[in-house]
Amino acid sequence: MEKNWQIGVVIRATSGFYYVQSGTRQVSCKLRGRLKQTRYSLCVGDRVTFSPAGTDEGNIEEVLPRDSFLKRPEVANVDQAILTFAASQPQINWGLLDRFLVLAEYSGIPAVICVNKLDMADPEELKPFLDVYERIGYPVLQVSAKTGDGIHNLQQRLYGKISVFAGPSGVGKSSLLNAIEPGLQLVTGELSQKIGRGKHTTRCAELLPLAGGGYVVDTPGFSLTEFVEMPPEQLRFQYREFRDKLAECRFSSCLHYREPQCAVKLAVQNDEIAAWRYESYLELLTEIQLTQQRRF
Repeated sequence: MEKNWQIGVVIRATSGFYYVQSGTRQVSCKLRGRLKQTRYSLCVGDRVTFSPAGTDEGNIEEVLPRDSFLKRPEVANVDQAILTFAASQPQINWGLLDRFLVLAEYSGIPAVICVNKLDMADPEELKPFLDVYERIGYPVLQVSAKTGDGIHNLQQRLYGKISVFAGPSGVGKSSLLNAIEPGLQLVTGELSQKIGRGKHTTRCAELLPLAGGGYVVDTPGFSLTEFVEMPPEQLRFQYREFRDKLAECRFSSCLHYREPQCAVKLAVQNDEIAAWRYESYLELLTEIQLTQQRRF
């Protein structure tokens, strides 16, 4: 590295400028021409070296290797994904939660399930579902941005890490971040009474520093995830409770769909695997197969 080059983390990108946090400084940087020619997709969370070009300006010279990469939303070097859903208004879409979990698994990013608006629901109604996710190894946090319940536990999971918040609109991600770090003062939106979904109050991904150390990424809300690049045979490995059964299937290439002597289907029949998890798997498998057929 050149003598005057410095290292930082991209915390925001907009209109061709990359805002890099380096120590206590925030530097507005442009991408060097040679990096533009490579069409490298620089995104929030990338570690970079830059050469100063003024008090708070610079040029990004190189992008350091990534430890992880989440494709949607595009965030690099994430330590964990906080998959945020609401206990009520809107009701939890378990199939959509499974899609987010698959996306996290496929990206190699540990996932934490966070259920907000606990003050608006009966925890006992959620318990049978959340217990299943805990049994297969996902941490589950139940919180309320409104009352403050569970916020401390969530804070402790965030400190010292780069965490991405992701989930559908209207679940209170921005409200949660404001409760965790009041100084952020993120814009929040009321849930649309007409369509039952939240307004997209976050406009672009941004890495936000926490007083206790670490960063969080507040991202635009979205309700659909696509798996265009995932081969159908890879999907079975993204469901944790399926993995222990793979060796018991008659065929090593078993997709747990129409094949005979399938250990996963037997486990569903014996209530060892939750039926709704298996149904979400079949729905996603069909979607991926149809996508692959259209591509080829």
